[in-house]
Amino acid sequence: MALGGVQMVTVFAFAINNFKRSEEEVDALMALAKARLLELYQHGEVISRYSVRVRVVGKKELLPADVQEAIMTLEKATCHNTGAVLNICMPYSSQDEMCQAYASCVDVDQLGECTPPITRKDLDDKLLVSPNVPVDLLIRTSKVHRLSDFLLWQCNEHTQLHFVDQYWPMFGAKELIPILLQYQRCKIMGY
Repeated sequence: MALGGVQMVTVFAFAINNFKRSEEEVDALMALAKARLLELYQHGEVISRYSVRVRVVGKKELLPADVQEAIMTLEKATCHNTGAVLNICMPYSSQDEMCQAYASCVDVDQLGECTPPITRKDLDDKLLVSPNVPVDLLIRTSKVHRLSDFLLWQCNEHTQLHFVDQYWPMFGAKELIPILLQYQRCKIMGY
């Protein structure tokens, strides 16, 4: 995307653990997710202008059929875009992502022996959020100061963490731009 040379944005929209909430709350969150996905599809001027590919990553099979359909519609409409990538993690867990990556790397031969040791690159290649690039800036909304099982493998010693009070649906460009500018200043100054 044009601002600051950002090529990939990954948002944590819904945790697998959120299915443990009340049925009413989960239903409301699913309705909100469907509405936002369809809004991106129907009013995707920014997505079109910047040729953004939208990917939803996570255990999509756990989602209601109508939400899965909205995801397929949006992903199909943007699958040929090459300007940037927007990853929407739902339902997602970093621990689940790592388990899936590890399981897909393990190859047992006919004698029950595992193949040679699994490398970091092997795991990187199997992650849901791929290509695996280190997280430069992680913004956590909702007045919470923790990572909440989000991109734990991809965060590193150089990841800048930024915590904001706004809840995710209210967080927009006016909140994002100052954070990106601060990130750029820090990068220029070498921190």
